Amino acid sequence: MECVFGLVGDGFAVLAADTSAVNSILVHKSNEDKIMVLDSHKLVAASGEPGDRVQFTEYIQKNVALYQFRNGIPLTTPAAANFMRSELATALRKNPYSVNILLAGYDKETGPSLYFIDYIATLHKVDKGAFGYGSYFSLSIMDRLYRSGMSLEEAIDLVDKCIMEIRSRLVVAPPNFVIKIVDKDGAREYAWRESLKDAPGASA
Repeated sequence: MECVFGLVGDGFAVLAADTSAVNSILVHKSNEDKIMVLDSHKLVAASGEPGDRVQFTEYIQKNVALYQFRNGIPLTTPAAANFMRSELATALRKNPYSVNILLAGYDKETGPSLYFIDYIATLHKVDKGAFGYGSYFSLSIMDRLYRSGMSLEEAIDLVDKCIMEIRSRLVVAPPNFVIKIVDKDGAREYAWRESLKDAPGASA
C-alpha cells in the first residue's frame, strides 16, 4: 500500500511518500522516512521491499559520495539517474532489487529535474511521477491539476490534494506522509502530514 509521488515546479522539485512500514497485514511503524537525501542537491524517494529499498538507496548514496570524494565534483542529477539505472539493470539478471525510484535533483546549469526509475531499470525524465497503489489517485489528480511553472505554494497544495485523495479513496490508506523539496538552496525536509502518532516504543 505504498504511496510515493513527486513533481517539478518553478525552480524546485518536491517529493512525498507515505511513512508506513508494513508487512502483510501488520503495520510495524508509521514514521518510516522513505525519502533519502542523496547529497546536497538530490533526493531519492523509494518504494518496494523494505530490505531492497534500504540496501539499494544506501548503496547509491555511498557511491555518489565516493565519486565526489574521488573527483572533487558531484554527480549531476542525470548522471546519478543513469548510474542508478545501470546498477538496477546489472542486478536484474543476477539478484534483482525490488525497488522503484523517484530521483529529484537541482543542477545550477539546468535547474530542477525528476527521474522515474522502476525495478526493471526503466528510466524516464518526467514532470510528475508516482509509484504504489496511491499512484492511481495521485497521478489522476496531477494529470488534472498539474501545470509547468507552479509556485511552491501551488505545488504543496497539489501534494496535499493528492494525500487527501489517497486517504479517502484507498482501502488501506497510510495515515502519515513526509514531504521534501530540493531547490537552489539544497535538499531538505519540508513538512510531515500526520493523522496518526506512533505509540511509545513503536519506532524502537
